Amino acid sequence: MTYIMSLFLFGLVLGLVAVASNPSPYFAALGLVVVAGLGCGILVGHGGHFLSLILFLIYLGGMLVVFAYSAALAAEPYPESWGSRPVMVYILAYVVGVVMVSGQFWGGWYETSWVPVDELGELSVLRGDSGGVALMYAGGGGMLVISAWVLLLTLFVVLELTRGLSRGALRAV
Repeated sequence: MTYIMSLFLFGLVLGLVAVASNPSPYFAALGLVVVAGLGCGILVGHGGHFLSLILFLIYLGGMLVVFAYSAALAAEPYPESWGSRPVMVYILAYVVGVVMVSGQFWGGWYETSWVPVDELGELSVLRGDSGGVALMYAGGGGMLVISAWVLLLTLFVVLELTRGLSRGALRAV
């Protein structure tokens, strides 16, 4: 399990470097989806199964809206990919920055960070995942519903703006 979590964390950092270094919205949106999946895998590894599922569904719904909007506004015929020279310079700079910052915090952090939430209480009545979900809904359930409606409304607005042929509002720009 430690190797899988290390792989998820390494992929998360590389995915964030890929998102930060790419000027094209197509590849940046793909990188964000990969980063969201790896982040949810990290949450599952630490015992947050339901929270990971909710985060993944809501985040990918938001990413669908952002991707549709950015693809409509920045439709390049030949976008720069991850293998082009300027993007590789940015990737190298970000990787060097990550290595320098991680060198400052290298010692001692890994000894207690791999413990899932369910292993901390020996005779607990509640699992950590269900207790966290109940707390999330109790404190912010109304905001969760409002956020879902706002994402749905934003999706409809973006789809109306980018509607095909000459009927979309962004086609005249």
